[in-house]
Amino acid sequence: MPERTGPTAYAGFMVRWWGFGPFVVVSILHLVSLSAQWQAVALPTKFLLMPTLLLALLVSLPSRRSEIALWGGLALVLAWAGDVLLADPGELGFLVGLGSFLLAHVAYVVLYVRPLRTRRPPWWAFALFAAWWAALIVLLLPHVGALAIPVTIYGFVLCAAAAMAMGSTPLVGVGAFLFLVSDTILGFRFFLPGFSLWQADSVIMLGYIAGQGLIIAGAVRHARSRLAPRAELA
Repeated sequence: MPERTGPTAYAGFMVRWWGFGPFVVVSILHLVSLSAQWQAVALPTKFLLMPTLLLALLVSLPSRRSEIALWGGLALVLAWAGDVLLADPGELGFLVGLGSFLLAHVAYVVLYVRPLRTRRPPWWAFALFAAWWAALIVLLLPHVGALAIPVTIYGFVLCAAAAMAMGSTPLVGVGAFLFLVSDTILGFRFFLPGFSLWQADSVIMLGYIAGQGLIIAGAVRHARSRLAPRAELA
């Protein structure tokens, strides 16, 4: 059965922002538990972050049969797999977890360049994030050993995703940038000798949570903005 359209259906969609409630609650619990070093709470809440954000996406979208639902949902599932695999990785677990996040960023790139694209990404975005990628390679490559190729590829896709997000809405662009910052700090923490940051875990996860949350909120808002004119004309 097709989903309803028109003013009544649109008004119903407007109340669906409640779907972000569980994600916000789990995010706060996770960040507090990280700061307090309550590992018994931090680990399970970390595993709940992406499922609750996926719930928010599916509940809040005007249509669950859309490219936004497909590519956004796929990115969140892959990010969740990465969270699980990197929670206690051996070498194989790290590579598979890194690969899962790599595919999540690829899914986000498709999301940015297809349903969420509002304009051509500006030239400065490519210049800025190309320089960001080059800096990552210069700083990290001497210390990653056999992981040089995976880290180089991951960094390229990560920066490319941030650049392509600048062709979408401001909310999505800010979210993608925060995701990039979070992964950059995580890379420094993993590989850069002597790197130290106060409350590093909390800072990394704050950027990760805020970044993913803003991307998905921006996607939902974009989908609703496209529906609103049709609802007014119905």
